[in-house]
Amino acid sequence: MSVNSLGRELPETIGGHKLVPYAGPFALTPPDSCVSSKRKLALLRPGESKMKASIKDAILACGLRDGMTISFHHSFREGDMIIGQVLTVIRELGIKGLRFAPSAVINIRNPSIVDFVKDGVIDRIEASGIRGQLGDAVVDGLMDNPVILRPHGARPRAIESGALDIDVAFIGASSADEYGNATGLIGPNACGSLGYSFIDAKSAGKVVIITDCLVDYPCVPTSISQQDVDYVVVVEQIGDSEKIGKGAARVTKNPRDLLIADWAAQLAAYSGFFENGYSFQTGAGAISIACTNYLANLTAERGIRASFALGGLTAAIVEMFQRGLIRTIQCSQCFDAVAARSLTTDPNIVEIDNSVYANIFNKGSMVNKLTFGILGALEVDTDFNVNILTGSSGEMMGGLGGGPDVAAGAEVSIVTLPIVRGRTPSVVKRVFTLCTPGETVAAVVTEAGIALNPKHRNYGILKENLEKSRLKLVDIEYLQKVAENLLGVPKPIECTDKIVTLVEYRDGSIIDVIRQVKRL
Repeated sequence: MSVNSLGRELPETIGGHKLVPYAGPFALTPPDSCVSSKRKLALLRPGESKMKASIKDAILACGLRDGMTISFHHSFREGDMIIGQVLTVIRELGIKGLRFAPSAVINIRNPSIVDFVKDGVIDRIEASGIRGQLGDAVVDGLMDNPVILRPHGARPRAIESGALDIDVAFIGASSADEYGNATGLIGPNACGSLGYSFIDAKSAGKVVIITDCLVDYPCVPTSISQQDVDYVVVVEQIGDSEKIGKGAARVTKNPRDLLIADWAAQLAAYSGFFENGYSFQTGAGAISIACTNYLANLTAERGIRASFALGGLTAAIVEMFQRGLIRTIQCSQCFDAVAARSLTTDPNIVEIDNSVYANIFNKGSMVNKLTFGILGALEVDTDFNVNILTGSSGEMMGGLGGGPDVAAGAEVSIVTLPIVRGRTPSVVKRVFTLCTPGETVAAVVTEAGIALNPKHRNYGILKENLEKSRLKLVDIEYLQKVAENLLGVPKPIECTDKIVTLVEYRDGSIIDVIRQVKRL
């Protein structure tokens, strides 16, 4: 066993693969090698067609075989209908042992992804996060090979470094033409930005566009170019755009959540960094959306304007833009139907590649230019380490998302969470799963007070400015004690020695592992 710089024990190797322990947010540098790709040269003569009559025909044309890697994007979120259709056909063809590598695992049902693991169709999973039935099955030891979870920016890094080589990418598009130009911005089931699939289109050995809306050539606007597409398939329905926001974007009227959101926005306003041309990323959680609304009002009151908003787009950010309070929006995904439609309304709302958004090894990602990052969490500990994956009983509750990327890049990264959730403390002495290193977190905001991190690079500036405000500043240990006094010390989660998940940091090092949970 080895120990990384955060004190987490890791095996030195798994399955013959040597693990690199996390050593710091910028400790690793990229290898001196060219960008990796499985994309091949091809010749399509005039008059030849890319259209295939069915998903089965496209899979056969791609030459998909046992042991290969397939990918999908998660832009349809809970409304996705493509993954189940594709996996069902793969099972019917008798193909097994695939590496399933979507940008995030969608909690699809009927059929469940668990069924495809049990059938042997899938034997490896690499994504940003898993939850629901599949998440429960993984922590219960379903798979022989550990799941690999990566932050959003780490996925394009893994693809370009060759750690994740994709054989066939299946890209759902709400509209496409017969030559493969495709988009998520128009059509009856528009999902918005396809930014998470750009790297797949550029790097996969074969690319299949699946759509339910075939338009005349050329498809405009174009998110995925014909030059990257091998085949096009039309199906009855690719997804339900009304379910994009399910489990993600939530508007709250909870007084506790509103208080936390208000304090987080005020922290930004009094931080010393809130000035004309600031930038931000908030997110789609209930507290984050409320924080966006408070931030908008504070921006208007100060008579300033944000330079850009980054990352996942919500209706609240669109409204802030429409008020003239943001110059441009750089959008990698859309969290609701309003956001999805907005990308066609103004050229200053821009669809961006997930690699330029957050890839640590791409000569400069956009998270490095953030002023404020508002982040959610399931747990935070007295070292400011953040858990955004596992819940009180060790169950999978979410995904890494862009949290670790944003925390590392932003001048002021703010973690927001209630002091307790139900009967579970949220501020603890040691998080169960370490996802975002505390050294990249500037502040933690709860309804019991705000804790600044003395080890953060901007602690001095923040402390000097926030002490002049009326915000309640406390030590992180105080918040932990408040939670403990309310609910007591939580019973430790018992685990076996079997490692079921590797948690990668953005540079590919291992920040933590998740072990199989013991069940009574």
